[in-house]
Amino acid sequence: MPTERFQFTGEGGHQLAAALELPDGEPAAYALFAHCFTCGKDTLAAKRISVALAARGIAVLRFDFTGLGSSEGDFANSTFSSNVADLVRAADHLRDTRKAPSLLIGHSLGGAAILAAAGKIPEAKAVVTVAAPSDSAHVTGLFREHLDNIRAQGEVEVSLAGRPFRIKREFLEDIAEHELMRDIAGLHKALLVMHSPVDDTVGIDNATKIFVAAKHPKSFVSLDHADHLLSKPADALYAADVIAAWASRYIETAKPAKAMDLPEAPRQVVVQETRKSKFNQIITVGPHRLVADEPVAAGGEDAGPGPYDFLLASLGACTSMTMRLYADRKSLPLDRVTVTLKHSKIYAKDCAECETREGMLDQIERDITIDGALDAEQRKKLMEIADKCPVHRTLTSEIRIVTKAVD
Repeated sequence: MPTERFQFTGEGGHQLAAALELPDGEPAAYALFAHCFTCGKDTLAAKRISVALAARGIAVLRFDFTGLGSSEGDFANSTFSSNVADLVRAADHLRDTRKAPSLLIGHSLGGAAILAAAGKIPEAKAVVTVAAPSDSAHVTGLFREHLDNIRAQGEVEVSLAGRPFRIKREFLEDIAEHELMRDIAGLHKALLVMHSPVDDTVGIDNATKIFVAAKHPKSFVSLDHADHLLSKPADALYAADVIAAWASRYIETAKPAKAMDLPEAPRQVVVQETRKSKFNQIITVGPHRLVADEPVAAGGEDAGPGPYDFLLASLGACTSMTMRLYADRKSLPLDRVTVTLKHSKIYAKDCAECETREGMLDQIERDITIDGALDAEQRKKLMEIADKCPVHRTLTSEIRIVTKAVD
C-alpha cells in the first residue's frame, strides 16, 4: 500500500510534515489521526493503525505537530490550541486535495485534541479516542515537578521520554483554559472510547469520564493488557480491526460492488501430467486451462511455457497491473507498460549487495518500458511502485511451502 509524504501549512505558518496512508484501490473514506504528546506521525501505534486501516479501504492522514518530527517551527511555541488548529488545517487540506475526513482518531493527548477539533470538522461522522485523557491538562502531570519553575521563569527545559523539550508558561495557561468536557458533551458525533485497564500513564478513569460525558451513539472497548503506547503490534492491529468494524456503522468503509465485481475466493491451481510427453502438464486455474512443458533443449517438446517462464510471467503481470492501478488512481498519462524479464543463475560472490556469499543465486532481470507523456518525477514514482507489487514482495520475503501427500 502506498504512502504519500508531503507538507501543508499549519496555523502558525510553518510547514508541517504529513503522511497519507492509502489503500491499494480508491479509498472508501478518509481518516485523520492525531498522535500522542511529543510523539510523531511515525510512532509505532500511529503507523500500524494507519496501515491496517488503509488495508481496509480507509486512507489515513497523520502529521507531525509543530516542532516535532520533520515539521518546521519550535515545539516550545506550540500549545494545545495550536495543535487543535493544526488538526483543523489538516482536515482542510484533505478537503481541498482529496476528500474531508469522515473519521477522526486520536491517541493519548491527540485524543483530547481530536475531541476539541471535531466540532470544527463538519464532515466528520465518527470519532475514536485511544488512551485519551478526559482533561487536556492531564499532560502537565508528566512534568509536575517543574510547574512552579515554568510559571515563575516563563520557560523551562524538561525531559520527556528521555528527550529534552522546552515548556512555556503560555502552554500551561492555554491548556488550563480548555473545557474538554464541554466539547465531549456537544460532540454530536458517534464516539468510540478505547482504553487499557492497565494503562499507567493515563488511567482508565479517564475513559469512564469521557464515556459518561458523551451522548449516544457511544461505545467503549477495553484494550486488555495493552500499554499506553500500544507498543505491541497485536494491540495496534486489534485496535485497527475494532475501529474499522465500528466505523462501518457510520461511514462508508467499502465501495458498493456490483455482482460481477464481488471478490472471489482464492482459486486452486491444479497441475497434472498429461503423459503426452516427458514433461507435458495441464494447468487448471478456475475456468482457465494452460499447458506447461520444457524447451526441447531440456528434454521437452516446448508445447508450452516452462515453470520458470510462468514464474517470470507472474512477476511481470503483477508489476504491470500494480503500475496501472497506481497510474489510474493518480490520473497519470500512462499509455502502456511493457515488462521484459529473464531468469539466470549467478555466482553469489558476484553480487555485492546479497547476503549469501557462496554458491549460486537466482537472478531475475526486469526491464520496464513506460509509454506516455509523463515527467521524470512521475516515471520515478512508477518505478518505485513496481517494487511494491504483491508477487515481488512474495518473492523477496520469507516463503513457507507446506507439502503433504494426499491419498
